[in-house]
Amino acid sequence: MKFFLDTANLDEIRDAASTGVLDGITTNPTLISKEANTFEDQLLKICSLVDGPVSAETVSRDAGGMIEEARHLAKLHRNIVVKCPMTKDGLKATKILSGERIRVNVTLVFSAPQAIMAAKAGAYFVSPFVGRLDDVGQSGMDLIRDIVTIFNNYEYKTEVLVASIRNPIHVVQAALMGADICTMPAKVFEQLFKHPLTDKGVEQFLKDWETVPVIK
Repeated sequence: MKFFLDTANLDEIRDAASTGVLDGITTNPTLISKEANTFEDQLLKICSLVDGPVSAETVSRDAGGMIEEARHLAKLHRNIVVKCPMTKDGLKATKILSGERIRVNVTLVFSAPQAIMAAKAGAYFVSPFVGRLDDVGQSGMDLIRDIVTIFNNYEYKTEVLVASIRNPIHVVQAALMGADICTMPAKVFEQLFKHPLTDKGVEQFLKDWETVPVIK
C-alpha cells in the first residue's frame, strides 16, 4: 500500500518525506487556501519535496473549464495528477484528459456506481471518501471493499485511493481490503508510528542501559 499525505503544508510534507515512506500528496482548494503562497507556487514547492504523485484540483464546474485547467496544471510538473470531481462534466473531462495521457484523480466518490463510471472514463485514481460516509451513518469501509472487488472483477487499472481517513484503523482496514493508496492528514500519519508498548520498551531499554558499566 502507498501512503499519501493529505495536506499542502510544506513543513508537514518535509517531515513526512524524511521518513522515507511517503509516496505522494493530495491537495484540495481548502488545503491550498491555508497556505501563504499562490496556488502554482505552492504546487511546485510540494513537487520539489516529494518524488511521487501530487494531486491538484480543478475548480471549474464545466468540462471545458476543467480540461483547460488540467492541461495547464499537468504542464507545471511531471508529478502533478489533476483532480476532477465525480460529476457528469468531471467524467467528460476525465475521458478527454486520459486520452491525452494526463493522469486524473476523480474525487468526491461516495458510491460504487460512481467509482465504476470513473474507471470506465479512464481515471488514474478514484478517491472514495470514507470518513464523510461514516459521518452520515454509512460505512465508508464497506464502500472500499465493494470498489476493490469490482475493480478486481473487471481488471480496471484505476487505483483505489482511500480518502477522508480519520484514524489508523481506516488505514489497516483499507490495506486488508486491497486498496492501493491511503491519503491521510499528518496527524494520522504520525499515529501509524505509535504504540504504547513500543514507547515502554524503548524507555525500559534505555533505563537498563544506564546500569551497564562503561570502560574508561
